[in-house]
Amino acid sequence: MAKKKLKIGVLFGGRSAEHEVSLQSAKNVIDSLDNNKYEVIPIGINKVGKWLLNEKSNYLLNIDNPKLIKLNKSNDEVSLVVQSSGVLRNVNEMKSHGKLDVIFPVLHGPYGEDGSIQGLLKLTGIPYVGASVLGSAVSMDKDVMKRLFKEAGIPIGKFVVIKLGEKISFKEISKKLGLPMFIKPANMGSSVGIYKVKNEKEFMVGIKDAFQYDMKVIVEEFIDGREIECSVLGNESPRASIPGEIIPNAEFYSYDSKYIDDKSVCEIPAKLPKDIIKEIQKIAVKVFKTLNCEGMGRVDFFVKKNGEIIVNEINTIPGFTAISMYPKLWKASGLPLSKLLDKLIDLAIERFKRESKLRTAVK
Repeated sequence: MAKKKLKIGVLFGGRSAEHEVSLQSAKNVIDSLDNNKYEVIPIGINKVGKWLLNEKSNYLLNIDNPKLIKLNKSNDEVSLVVQSSGVLRNVNEMKSHGKLDVIFPVLHGPYGEDGSIQGLLKLTGIPYVGASVLGSAVSMDKDVMKRLFKEAGIPIGKFVVIKLGEKISFKEISKKLGLPMFIKPANMGSSVGIYKVKNEKEFMVGIKDAFQYDMKVIVEEFIDGREIECSVLGNESPRASIPGEIIPNAEFYSYDSKYIDDKSVCEIPAKLPKDIIKEIQKIAVKVFKTLNCEGMGRVDFFVKKNGEIIVNEINTIPGFTAISMYPKLWKASGLPLSKLLDKLIDLAIERFKRESKLRTAVK
């Protein structure tokens, strides 16, 4: 008797400036999930937050153009029913689309990577891929993340946090961090809203734009080093991939470099001494555990000429596009994409079973 296929809901799109990146990642995930093991249900979230059910054959438009790719329209607006263990139902009628076994969020940025969707999925009572509510939230907020790194003794660069409405002094910040420096929205990824600034005029333009994306902005010192990335996989006992190096085609690894063009060079494995590779892998696992991450994560580093290793950040739902480093690093480590997706789904189910055994009442 054939084993019953698991029904996997792939969530993508979302109310985020990283919406189009998510569409590209979702396509790669959906195309790579084993059809012999899974029934894949594409659930696209449009830019106003509506969940739309589509067929695998037509869920995206302009699929081969990263600049024009978009979510197809659908008459099936759906929602997950809280405490239903994964029942998917139409919003405007009582029609049910059955019960999902696992949700695979392929959402980047706010509402998808910051603990919001993870909280909904936890309340729904369904296994989901990736970090929990806490791990997602603290990893998304670069301010909180770096404070936790500092507490854990993880090497980081100097930074300053500015909240909306606070007094901003270019003179004081540049004195502390030096020039050039980087400006970033605290809760955004994919290099959205990032500026490398060399003077006060550029600084003020960057600050103004970064506040378009978040209520909190982080300013970081420029670190002259090689950009190294390392993938992490697991729950209680995570393991690290071989590291790779990004050689940007611009001043830094920008949004376009990551997702639009393929002119940046990725060297896998990174050409580093064995002791540096081992230390990067060790720190990557420590970062993952410090932030209470589960499932997957990609840790980004700088390696200086003197061999000093600096952690930049972690991404708990890393890109899964055709040119993304997370799946490429695992492929080079002996785990091709289809097997990687199998493992991530297994980890989601494993965590769900473990958490289901926890007591919810005092005897």
